[in-house]
Amino acid sequence: MGLDGLNEYWKACCYLSAGMIYLQDNPLLKEPLRPEHIKNRLLGHWGASPGLSFVYVHANRVIIKYDLDCIFIAGPGHGAPGVIAPAYLEGTLSELYPEFTLNEDGMRRLFRAFSFPGGFGSHCTPELPGSIQEGGELGYSLAHAYGAVFDNPDLIAVTVVGDGEAETGPLATAWHSNKFLNLARDGAVLPVLLLNGYKINNPTVLARIEDEELSSLFRGYGYEPRIVSDADQMGAHESMAEAMDWAAERILALREEARAKRQAQRARLPLIILREPKGWTAPKKIKDSHLEGYWRAHQVPLPEVKTDPESLRVLEDWLRSYQPERLFTKEGALREDLRCLAPEGEKRMSANPQANAGGRRHALMLPNPEKFSVKVELKGATVAGNTKPLGHFLKEVMRLNPTSFRLFGPDETKSNRLDAVFEFGKAWMAKTLPEDADEGFLSPTGRTMEYLSEHTVEGWLEGYLLTGRYGLLSTYEGFAPIISSMVNQFGKWLDISSDVHWRLPIPSLNLLLTSVVWRQDHNGFTHQDPGFINAIVDKWPSVVRLYFPPDANSLLWTVWRAFQTSDRINIIVIDKQRHPQYLDADEAFNHVTKGLGIWDFASVHPQEEPDVVIASCGDVPTKEAKCAVEILREYFPDLRIRFVNVVNLFTLVPSGEHPDGLTDREFDSYFTKDRPIIFNFHGYPWLIHRLAYRRTNHKNLHVRGYRENRKIGMEAAYLVPFLKGRGGITTPMQLAIINQIDRFSVAMDVIDRVEKLATKASFYKDRIKDQQIEALAYAYEHGVDHPNYAE
Repeated sequence: MGLDGLNEYWKACCYLSAGMIYLQDNPLLKEPLRPEHIKNRLLGHWGASPGLSFVYVHANRVIIKYDLDCIFIAGPGHGAPGVIAPAYLEGTLSELYPEFTLNEDGMRRLFRAFSFPGGFGSHCTPELPGSIQEGGELGYSLAHAYGAVFDNPDLIAVTVVGDGEAETGPLATAWHSNKFLNLARDGAVLPVLLLNGYKINNPTVLARIEDEELSSLFRGYGYEPRIVSDADQMGAHESMAEAMDWAAERILALREEARAKRQAQRARLPLIILREPKGWTAPKKIKDSHLEGYWRAHQVPLPEVKTDPESLRVLEDWLRSYQPERLFTKEGALREDLRCLAPEGEKRMSANPQANAGGRRHALMLPNPEKFSVKVELKGATVAGNTKPLGHFLKEVMRLNPTSFRLFGPDETKSNRLDAVFEFGKAWMAKTLPEDADEGFLSPTGRTMEYLSEHTVEGWLEGYLLTGRYGLLSTYEGFAPIISSMVNQFGKWLDISSDVHWRLPIPSLNLLLTSVVWRQDHNGFTHQDPGFINAIVDKWPSVVRLYFPPDANSLLWTVWRAFQTSDRINIIVIDKQRHPQYLDADEAFNHVTKGLGIWDFASVHPQEEPDVVIASCGDVPTKEAKCAVEILREYFPDLRIRFVNVVNLFTLVPSGEHPDGLTDREFDSYFTKDRPIIFNFHGYPWLIHRLAYRRTNHKNLHVRGYRENRKIGMEAAYLVPFLKGRGGITTPMQLAIINQIDRFSVAMDVIDRVEKLATKASFYKDRIKDQQIEALAYAYEHGVDHPNYAE
């Protein structure tokens, strides 16, 4: 049928898109449009929808012509009508949601379902088949696209980048993803930059750049751009068809060349820049106000059609301009000669299994963590790096899963002691220098993805997971808040996906946060931030897990368990430095499985009813809490101390509120109903109170943790002279004392809260204060902590 048929298919998409926004009845305009045919609440976004459908139908044409395997990623935030429409026309919606039949009644139901309670949202949400990118928050489409095609050699991600989206930091950094793409083993991304000129209420920057400058910009990014810009619709179709043919042929040629050569080299991928009016095909004006080609077309171009006769007339003329009576049969089905313009089966982008957990996800092969475990000779006396054994474990995971596991991070893999994985190289397709051979880790086939943009590596990982593969992202705890909102968006996707009957589970998002707040003493206040966990802790109990393994072996088993979960966000927090080791491999397995446990070796008279419970969560707080027990054991040998270590933070939550939560009876068995609890916590102390406020013994729960104001309380005013320059450089012990999670502060808190110690309190507290002061004085004199406190 040529371009005429393509144009009519596109017009059908535009008609459906407009109908979704406005109509609740009279879907084929078989009678004059009346106010009762209009929805009571007009929601949705028209502005980018025609452009999205335009790209979609042209992608369909090249899929058929070149037998391509493609998914469609919609970057513009509120462009769902432009993607729902072709998904409906090619039959996928009807297959998954039988109520949306390909007839007049099904079309009516589709119109009513859009932006309607219980229906489709104005983003490309998980309910929409073919989608792996919601766009509820802008900036992630390109990173998702590249993540989807890594290790996916036949896949092409047709990715529409909105010009508003292109102004975001995450999108700007993601253009450089092409320096990590190896066409010999990866798929390809075809970016289409949609320049419609306006955001919600302002012009877009890239749309106001002249073509020569715009082309130079993207050539500088490493792409081969082609601009499609034609005021005439048929001319635009002709130019776009030529551009899509060029792009498809270019990708296939680059792919064939890369796979024929023995030595991989970076390829310049094609990029299409599509200039089209905002709200394309809408009325030019309404009451002397611009619509098409202006920001007023962004959302609902005619918002008063229900009450304003003139607006209703303009809407009817607009909808009839698509000639629905020509596009659809009397029964409401798309014309038979147009239906053949869409691919069939899994070649349809809305039905591509790659957009549904890969469609054929394989289990991750995992080694036994015991093989990599630390041998603990004496609990608390054996010292080792917490994360280094994990690096060797991950290296073996890479060996066992050469095409389905990658490690991601922003230039911190070696710093975080995971560099054993470099045996399989760091992915790199850009220029190399002779001195790079000094370590020799840069490789076109590398399995570690490092790029100094937390947003981009997080986006890569999300795209990788959404297409059924596995991974882990490692970053510094202080910089994790950079991706807090992004992880939040992904959690929303997982939460909704679990309720979509046809969505397959995907591998969990695993985040390892290290270089933690308690070991950012050398970088100072600016790098100290445990707040990421606060941003995620209140989210979706079925999705989020927070783990604080206390040592290397616990970390190994925590990661091992996390890799076997689906549809979760597993956040694992542990420091990379050398720390005391407490549990052998078997003990660590049991401890991680339970989520918390009583440590007999760290308790005093553990078989007896305790006088006090000392609890810890996090490696550094655990070390200090255990040392506090040793102080108390020396001074008060008859004091009965129960030591509880918490790995899974959500065990503190009542079982009725979280799947991992303890019952009240279980909680009381650990923490008692009436004894003081001194809880040494990794993060902000009030978080523990939020989680445990409903517990029986909450009134006796006293939490110590990181305190942002960094001011010593009245009870420790004697330390003020030692805390000059509080926002600058400290030692680890200084930092602990500033926040009063140190062994001395914990021990003194116990003395204050256990009534039977009251008669002895003054003498022993005075001795403990002396030790605390000596620790600070040593640090100020020598610049390091006393050897007794260093590890």
